[in-house]
Amino acid sequence: MILVTGATGFVGQALCAELSRRRMEYRPVSRSPRSGFVVIGTMNSDTDWSDALAGIDTVIHLAARVHVMNESAADPLAAFRAVNVDATVNLARQAAGAGVKRFIFLSSIKVNGEETAEGKPFRASDAPYPEDAYGRSKLEAEGALLAISAETGMEVVIIRPPLVYGPGVKANFASLMKWASRPFPWPFGMIRNRRSLVYLGNLVDFMLLSARHPAAGNRVFLVSDGEDLSIGQLISKLSLAAGRTAWMLPVPPALLEGLAALLGRRAAAQRLLGSLQVDIGETRLVTGWSPPYSVEEGLAATVASAETKAR
Repeated sequence: MILVTGATGFVGQALCAELSRRRMEYRPVSRSPRSGFVVIGTMNSDTDWSDALAGIDTVIHLAARVHVMNESAADPLAAFRAVNVDATVNLARQAAGAGVKRFIFLSSIKVNGEETAEGKPFRASDAPYPEDAYGRSKLEAEGALLAISAETGMEVVIIRPPLVYGPGVKANFASLMKWASRPFPWPFGMIRNRRSLVYLGNLVDFMLLSARHPAAGNRVFLVSDGEDLSIGQLISKLSLAAGRTAWMLPVPPALLEGLAALLGRRAAAQRLLGSLQVDIGETRLVTGWSPPYSVEEGLAATVASAETKAR
C-alpha cells in the first residue's frame, strides 16, 4: 500500500485520482479531518506517523512548504527547513522503522539552479546550485534522505520537476493562461529562450513508475514533457488551446530586459525571457519512461479545465 502525503494539494489530488483509476491501494494523509483520510495534524519533527504507516510499503512524500513569490517569514530558510527538512526526516526515519521499502520524495529543479546556458540543460549529476531558501531546503532534505537510506536500507527516489502545470494550476501559470486568451500582440517574437515544463499527468505517471521500477532506488531523476518551449511558443500554444491565434511582435530582447530593469521587474523578466532546461535522457535510459502526454495534450487539458471553472 502507498502512503500519500500532501494528498489535498495540486499534485496530490491528481496522484490520488490516478491511483484510484488504476485501482491501486493507497492511504491519503491530511492535516485536518477529511473523509477517507488519515489525519496527522501539524507536520513537524515531532509528528507521530505510526498509525499512518501501518501496513505501508511505499511512501510518496509531496507535503512541503512551497516556494512563494512574496515571502513573509522573518527567517525564510528556517521556515522552509522546519517543514521540508525536519518534518521530512522525521517521517523518513519512522517509515524506515516501520518497514517501508521505498520513499519517493518530490524535490524541485531549483536544487540545480534558476537558469541554464544555451545548450547546457540541467542533469541530475550536475553539482547543485540552489539560489533561494526553498531550493536549499530541498537540497538539504535530499541529502538527509540519502543518508537515512544508507543507514537503514530503505530505498529513496528523488524527483526534481521543473514548473508543473495542469488542471487546477494557480499562480503565474494561471495568470499567463488568462492573458494568452486575450487578442493583443505579444513582444516575444525575437525571444529564443528554452524552458522545460512538466504536465501534471506526466509527473504523476513517472512517480508511480518510480515507486515500483527495480532500477529507480536511490537515484535522482529529472522529469519534463520532453519538449522545451520559448515564451512565445508557450503563449502561442496556450492561445491555440483557447481557440485563438497569438500575434508576436519582433521586439529585441535587450529592449525588453532594459525596460524590465527600469520598472524594477528584473526577476520577473528572467522568468519570462531566461532559459531553464532539463535533460531527461538519463531518466529515459534508467527506467524506460517516456512522457505519456504531449505538451499540446497537457496544455489543452489545462486550458479546458480553467475555462470550465470560469463558466
